[in-house]
Amino acid sequence: MTFQPIKRLRALALAATPLALALSLSACGEDGAGGQVVVPAPQPSSTATATPTPTASALTYNSTNCFTQAIQGQNGANLKSFIIPDTLKLDLTRSTRFPNGRHPADPVVDILLATLLLDMSVTGQGPNTLANVPLDPPGNDKFFLLTFPFLATPNGTPQVASGTGSGFNFRTDPDSAYVSVDRMGNPAIATALISSSKKVAYNDDTPAGDATNEKYFEEYEHELDKLFGLIGDDVESLGLKICATKTTT
Repeated sequence: MTFQPIKRLRALALAATPLALALSLSACGEDGAGGQVVVPAPQPSSTATATPTPTASALTYNSTNCFTQAIQGQNGANLKSFIIPDTLKLDLTRSTRFPNGRHPADPVVDILLATLLLDMSVTGQGPNTLANVPLDPPGNDKFFLLTFPFLATPNGTPQVASGTGSGFNFRTDPDSAYVSVDRMGNPAIATALISSSKKVAYNDDTPAGDATNEKYFEEYEHELDKLFGLIGDDVESLGLKICATKTTT
């Protein structure tokens, strides 16, 4: 499934706040007395200078703090430590819910968006803030399985593989036998924080490459700054505090 973060946040905004429209109306009149046009008397000229219209200030965002702030419930770990390298992390000494591991029912995109966009130091804001907006279905219409592959059976009557999964032949090829096609370590990182011009190189690279001199961190920051420029005001219109700092120029 393709993830579109901008549409996702706008959908969240629309679910929480009504759309406001401002209409500007102008009216004109005419004199209908016998078809005569009434010309107003000349008015004395004014020497007052019109007040110039102020130029709108440009607003820029700096998202550095979003990567370095501690994520609630993760023992002081920050977003940067979870996405560099871009792999799904699992620490068995902590609760295994995304971003520490992942359960099938975890709302991973909403959680990741919250950690990318929100100030975690604000009371009432945390990784589950966006997941709690009543936009998603409350749950699956089928229960997850208790055995591999754990995902629920499909709806309808599509053709499915026979067996319960216990006889699946897991390949034991060396890592060198595989080719990276698409980055899916953390959902939305490759999609939202890598520009189109760098996606092929990013998908072809390896997690080891991510960790080398934080190879893609500057790209992450640049793209998140742009994302804030598009939807930062929408997030704030929900009454939420963003983690990025704003500068007016």
